[in-house]
Amino acid sequence: MEESPRPAVPPAATSAAAPVSQPVLAAPEVRAHPSFFRAVWVVLWKDLVAELRSREMLSAMVVFALLTVVIFNFALELRMDRAALIAPGLVWVTIVFAANLGLNRSLAVEKDRGSLDGLLLAPVDRSALYFGKMAGNLVFMIVVEIIVLPAAAIFLGLSLPRADLLLVLLLGTLGLAATGTLLSALAVHTRAREVMLPILLLPATVPLILAAVRASGLILGNAPFGEIVGWLNLLLVYDVIMLAVAYMTFDFVVEE
Repeated sequence: MEESPRPAVPPAATSAAAPVSQPVLAAPEVRAHPSFFRAVWVVLWKDLVAELRSREMLSAMVVFALLTVVIFNFALELRMDRAALIAPGLVWVTIVFAANLGLNRSLAVEKDRGSLDGLLLAPVDRSALYFGKMAGNLVFMIVVEIIVLPAAAIFLGLSLPRADLLLVLLLGTLGLAATGTLLSALAVHTRAREVMLPILLLPATVPLILAAVRASGLILGNAPFGEIVGWLNLLLVYDVIMLAVAYMTFDFVVEE
């Protein structure tokens, strides 16, 4: 009787069964934290877009600043020979008072909407949040100055758009935004934050306002540059110190 052929046994069957390879699971992709400057830009862009949609804060600042200039002009009955002496103080008082409105709302809006906690939990350095907010406040204040300064020049009969005067305005506005943003983060957790911020801001910015008013007055009085450079240096030193202090302390100030 013819035997049926036996099935061929594969060579691997003669030894121990080969282990079945398990599928290799790919490691989850780790998304890198956004860079510092990108985080600053995102916060700034968010504030700009939100303000362009609502126009609440910027319109209030512009209207308040214009009304302040008009009221001071008619209340003091300025003559052209006295305008150059009073104009620096009038302009800077208007800028500081209008800035209070914007600085007070910069973080208060985030607190009221409940988005401040989300910003603090973002995987970025918290100083990026400060610089983004500070840049937004700086932009809003510059926009207000662009609208208000021509009105002040018309009422007071002054030629304000000068390079040295614009430098003083830029340094003074930068210091005001740097100090105000830090103090608004401190006042946002208090119940009377609308009152607390001016109480904190005005004494802290006395050197800044004094230097800005003196430098502006000397420029409008056509003083030599040697008399102005000292006040410009004071403005620059104030800005550097306040930015450094804010960078080092914002993480602790913003905590409840």
